[in-house]
Amino acid sequence: MHGTLSNDHLKEDIRDYWSRRSQTFDLAFGHRIPEGPEFDAWAAAIRAHLGPEPRRVLELACGTGEVTRLLLSLGHEVTALDFSEAMLSVARKKHERAKGLRFLLADAENPMEPDESYDAIVCRHLVWTLTTPEQAFAEWHCMLKPGGTLLFFDGDWAAPTRLGRLASRAIVLLDRFIGTDPHYDGAMSDRHSSIMQRLPFGDGLTVERVLPLLQAAGFRDMTIGSHTPIARAQRRTADLRNTLRTLLYRRFILCCRKPV
Repeated sequence: MHGTLSNDHLKEDIRDYWSRRSQTFDLAFGHRIPEGPEFDAWAAAIRAHLGPEPRRVLELACGTGEVTRLLLSLGHEVTALDFSEAMLSVARKKHERAKGLRFLLADAENPMEPDESYDAIVCRHLVWTLTTPEQAFAEWHCMLKPGGTLLFFDGDWAAPTRLGRLASRAIVLLDRFIGTDPHYDGAMSDRHSSIMQRLPFGDGLTVERVLPLLQAAGFRDMTIGSHTPIARAQRRTADLRNTLRTLLYRRFILCCRKPV
């Protein structure tokens, strides 16, 4: 019982943290996906793994609806889920005229959607926040149709790369000269750090750690993709500080399937 209560408290902290950021989330580098090179790079990555045909997609932790916009642009029918009403409010306003879109207020770890009801499940920067990843992966597996695809974009946010450590020092110097960025995650860094310390992947989400859990849940045909084309596209329009931010962490794209 104590563990359940502790997990519930952590989930509420997570919900509150991102709800507080909802109104300015799109102002933070790396969250909004602007039209142009970056949008095209994200779209290419999704198309490469989901294929060209329209599919019924469940988007988990949709936030302000940026990946939602990508999925809709590719012709998919989308259920966009988030457990923050504040985030969903922003997303609903952004997509108020969209067709083929349904919003759902629910927990991404236990969406309570029917078994075998989706062709694909997509999420960005969600897996590292899972409080019970084994349970979540099992739930997602159940919701996919046979042959369905799980596609997620994430990274190891706990350990900067060697180049990332140098980039981090350069960002600190820039902050001293031009002022800090109030919309970046660092604006609530103490709360962010507190949440990370209590998460299963708080000490680092890596491909090596997550693959056995996905396999145990029944997923197969694992494919690891590179985030480099997206980062390269971001740098085409980024200022110096945000260019350095693209170098901080090791990111990856992971795609796997439910057997037929």
